[in-house]
Amino acid sequence: MSAIQVPRIGAEEYLRREGPAAFRSEYCRGRIVAMAGASPTHNLIVGNLIYALNAQLRTRPCRVYANDQRVSVGAGLGYYYPDVVVTCGRQIFDEDQKDTLVNPIVIIEVLSKSTEAFDRVEKFHDYLSIPSLRGYVLVNQTPRRFEIYQRQDDNSWRYESWPFSPPPFVLQSIDCTLVPEDVYLKVENDEAGGGET
Repeated sequence: MSAIQVPRIGAEEYLRREGPAAFRSEYCRGRIVAMAGASPTHNLIVGNLIYALNAQLRTRPCRVYANDQRVSVGAGLGYYYPDVVVTCGRQIFDEDQKDTLVNPIVIIEVLSKSTEAFDRVEKFHDYLSIPSLRGYVLVNQTPRRFEIYQRQDDNSWRYESWPFSPPPFVLQSIDCTLVPEDVYLKVENDEAGGGET
């Protein structure tokens, strides 16, 4: 999705505006970042991720959300709409914002040219500060690549990256395997670069 920056405001003002707004926006430390529509390739990849995760989690107390589930990053510093969010067990929502999740276990962002820097820097640091988060995955459209950050028992983060033809990988915190052929299902090689936003 494309990110368009607008002037700084407080978190309370952002939340007041976001409720009735016709278009979604994210909040990052005083800045509102308007979210534009995603490309067909982006949407295919997100749909494939949702399907793959739901199939593996269907009998477990976990939920998989796409695009419209807002996540809070402590003390009103950030409010984001990740491409994919997974929770397991009891879901906890912000007591003032009942539609805002505060305890995601896994967050996945599908990178695009217009949002890659934001996903890699600002969102990255904010997401990794969420105490409940155990996995952060970046899925590149082109070239095909996965980057995975998984929280270890000592609270450090392990980073892994697979370019081009990555092997299946396991998200340890939810014991789910993502197979690249499934994630990129119906995404043609020439499509991956065309119309990416």
